[in-house]
Amino acid sequence: MDELEREIKELIVDALMLEGISPGDIDSDEPLFVDGLGLDSIDALELGVAIRKKYGIRIEAATEEIKAHFRNVRSLAAFIGARRGA
Repeated sequence: MDELEREIKELIVDALMLEGISPGDIDSDEPLFVDGLGLDSIDALELGVAIRKKYGIRIEAATEEIKAHFRNVRSLAAFIGARRGA
């Protein structure tokens, strides 16, 4: 899972064009939104598009379950890993 977490961190930095942040700066357990990395709803949409392009995973709606998967890099990696294996 460490490799997938690294890929996701790179995807976040590249897709969202985060300046001054490297993938290594992102803690896998750090919240992605509001506190922590400080992403917003527009970032969430862009990240969803990037995930669809890279992993072929379509995210239909922002349900509470989906929001929980986007809580941090670790939960996002578990979500992507489970969907890729399905």
